[in-house]
Amino acid sequence: MDSDSDYLKINQDSWNRKTDTHMESDFYNVKEFLEGKTTLKNIELNLLDDLKGKSILHLQCHFGLDTLSLARMGGTVTGVDLSDHAIHRARELAKKTNLDAKFINCDLYDLPNHLNEEFDIVYTTYGTIGWLPDIDKWGQIVSDFLKPGGKLIFVEFHPVVWMFDNEFSKVEYNYFNSGPIEETETGTYANRDANLTLKYVMWNHSIGEVITSLLNNGLELTSLEEYDYSPYNCFKLIIEPEPGKYRIKHLGNKIPMVYSMEARKKNSVSKS
Repeated sequence: MDSDSDYLKINQDSWNRKTDTHMESDFYNVKEFLEGKTTLKNIELNLLDDLKGKSILHLQCHFGLDTLSLARMGGTVTGVDLSDHAIHRARELAKKTNLDAKFINCDLYDLPNHLNEEFDIVYTTYGTIGWLPDIDKWGQIVSDFLKPGGKLIFVEFHPVVWMFDNEFSKVEYNYFNSGPIEETETGTYANRDANLTLKYVMWNHSIGEVITSLLNNGLELTSLEEYDYSPYNCFKLIIEPEPGKYRIKHLGNKIPMVYSMEARKKNSVSKS
């Protein structure tokens, strides 16, 4: 890649092209959402208190199902995503459900040029930070958009998972951020049979790198949990030993698959 704009263009095109496939998939099950079912999982629900009257910024929201689920819980929610087509579909869903949510289409790092507000909660979950090259900039965005005393709710796939090849047969990638990973995918995690061939650019980020970015930007870590399962059936060779808990068949519960963090912004830190 020659510049930041290259990875943004590649990834925006990828997410634009997969959005409609995702909306039609059983994985996302938009029909059940429209009938009133939440898309939030127990891991993140256990970190969320009463949201009535709370302002929430949802980073990297895709086409907005979790954003709108947060709005159903009483929050006033703003969702942000790089994909203009995903944001278009999110706005359609917001209108259809008449929920209190608005959506912004931009690169995450460019958000200060599109939004000037502080929130009670910054929320971001599952498959988000891997699309970002600089986690310290991410920590700065989180801090800048939190009110003093506000909190980050963060759930992500564990970096150990991203060390393996797609078949989970060998360690292929570095646990630590060693630069961009450029690959081509056929189908998507939501529909492996989809007639799509997509390029993407990603980065691996260790848990230490993530925590350090938050500490460096004025947040205090209040909880950190690791889980030996994924609440999503989004990997190959998956089994479901318990309802809603997915593991890699031949690895069982031997590896962490998801982690969660809650962090609070120090009262002495103000928006820059």
